[in-house]
Amino acid sequence: MEDLIPSFLLKQDSPDSFQLKGKRVRTPFLEKGMEHLGEIVKIAYAQWNAASKEGVFQKIDARIKLLFLLFFMTIISLKKDIESEIWIGLLVLLLMALSRLNLLHLYKRILLFGMVFGFLVALPSALNLFKEGEILLPFLSFSRSYQLWIYSLPETVGVTREGVYGLGMITLRVVNSLSLTFLLLYTTPFPEIIRALKLLRVPDTFLMVITLSYQYLFLFSKTVEEMHLAKRSRLLKEPKSKEARMWLAGRMAFLFRKTRLRADEVFRAMVSRGFSDTIKVYQVKTLQPHDWIAGFSFLCIGSLLLWK
Repeated sequence: MEDLIPSFLLKQDSPDSFQLKGKRVRTPFLEKGMEHLGEIVKIAYAQWNAASKEGVFQKIDARIKLLFLLFFMTIISLKKDIESEIWIGLLVLLLMALSRLNLLHLYKRILLFGMVFGFLVALPSALNLFKEGEILLPFLSFSRSYQLWIYSLPETVGVTREGVYGLGMITLRVVNSLSLTFLLLYTTPFPEIIRALKLLRVPDTFLMVITLSYQYLFLFSKTVEEMHLAKRSRLLKEPKSKEARMWLAGRMAFLFRKTRLRADEVFRAMVSRGFSDTIKVYQVKTLQPHDWIAGFSFLCIGSLLLWK
């Protein structure tokens, strides 16, 4: 019997058969938005995967880790010298390494957020427009100083030594705060965090809002993805930017209405199953010796940094 398979199906294309020379593939902004939205699920999965690893910080009780976070956040806010902030950053880096976390992935995000919310926000404070100081790098020079209502414009505008020091302090505080938060999130499962907050007497209303928001975040991501894929399956080509923006605005209104309906449905379902306004915690674990040792060590290190 002759082979009935067409020849074009038997032909193997080379890797270079599809090339766009001199052209650039443009990704629509909706595709970019969906890609970033998918990162939410990936980040949550990475957090859960990292929390299940056999590391030093993963073995510590969540209550000790929350107290460690609050204690060192307070120290970061109270310290006014760069040396202490650097030591705290090195301590968190050591704990991340001992917890077997992906340092490159974490610090790429930490430094990005630190630059945006720390360095760039506080960058104008490095000038002598807000506080006088020793000028290191002059920018503008005038014949005399000016008084504009309650603001004063000095004769020479530039970067001051005191401004650079303050800018470095703010940036290090933001980076250290983010590092501590990421260390807790990537070494502690979310249910354990809620359980620890409950045992530390955090109000139940606050815990319910956090839990429902955390759960709805994944539901929201899945709903948006399904709407986008349903729309693409009915199109033969990519829509124009104007049409895409109109569709996006309509979907936002639709999601707002659906969110309200879903909130009512979830509340009625919870009430029908005997929901009350309290969260109950069962099988409370007792602190092990290594938890007490870790807590005492963190207390000693924090006290040393605080009184230094």
